[in-house]
Amino acid sequence: MHRRPILALVPALLAAAAALPAQAQDKVLNIYSARHYQTDEALYANFTKATGIRINRLDGREDELVERIRNEGTASPADILITVDAARLEVADSLGLFQPVKSPVLESRVPATLRTPTWFAFSTRARVIVYNKVALKREQVQSYADLAAPALKGQVCVRSGSHPYNLSLGAAMIAHDGEAKTEAWAKGLVANFARAPKGGDTDQIKAVAAGECGVTISNTYYLVRMMRSTKPEDQQTVNAIGIVWPNQSSWGTHVNVSGAGVLKHAPNRDAAVKFLEYLASDEAQGYFANGNNEWPVVKTATVANKELAALGSFKADQLPIGELAKTTTQAQKVFDRAGWK
Repeated sequence: MHRRPILALVPALLAAAAALPAQAQDKVLNIYSARHYQTDEALYANFTKATGIRINRLDGREDELVERIRNEGTASPADILITVDAARLEVADSLGLFQPVKSPVLESRVPATLRTPTWFAFSTRARVIVYNKVALKREQVQSYADLAAPALKGQVCVRSGSHPYNLSLGAAMIAHDGEAKTEAWAKGLVANFARAPKGGDTDQIKAVAAGECGVTISNTYYLVRMMRSTKPEDQQTVNAIGIVWPNQSSWGTHVNVSGAGVLKHAPNRDAAVKFLEYLASDEAQGYFANGNNEWPVVKTATVANKELAALGSFKADQLPIGELAKTTTQAQKVFDRAGWK
């Protein structure tokens, strides 16, 4: 009985909304996020507190979010895609999902090697070698190449070769050593497997500590997470392993990123750029380091994470992240031929 009067108000409400000034419309920001870290909540809350811009967030898997953005097309409400790993950011970029962003703030605070014209890195993590201190000597595993040495037969645990973390490493190796040498390395690595690839980086670290294998590769924030844990089993794991910064005598340890970009059809573009600029602030950069054990990309940010700091300094690969991202498809083909499933 009351439906007609209510429906009659709809056109008027829509017209009123359309007539709102641009400033009012910019008070909302829609983020599609594939970063599933509880500590990121402070980033969103503090941005809203500082700007008055309310955040609507949709969490999901990277491939699902990318497909959703593609299907939504010009009608997509999404302003920003934020995710981990250069390979995943490159997938979105290659599909034309991002738009170029020119920002003096971002260009002055995010190093040139950690940004592209369409997306920016806001934190980094390194891919290090983790070895069992009883089974192996540190001198045996000083580089990624060492993991393919015949002396390590039956000693290597690793996650899937199709995982973006490993694809990005493969892409870096192709950039530095060439495709043929990288394929030979991958074949040697596969020949040294202690077991078929399974699980994530934490599973590999635990397997090394337990003696199921002698060595693995892992992103640093998994290690720091265990170092900060109060669980006795995690402390036992940490005590059983050693950590090596690979390739310190050559091109340096492979580094990967978390990053974000403004989407092509973003309805709240100005708010989206403000959010990216906020992520490059000292405050936000501190949350990346202290909340999720990642290194900030901005040099002036304060790191109050003693376990992260305890890893020490190292020579990082300086390959521009945009170049790295573009060879991940090539890396997948190399790993497939090598049998790294």
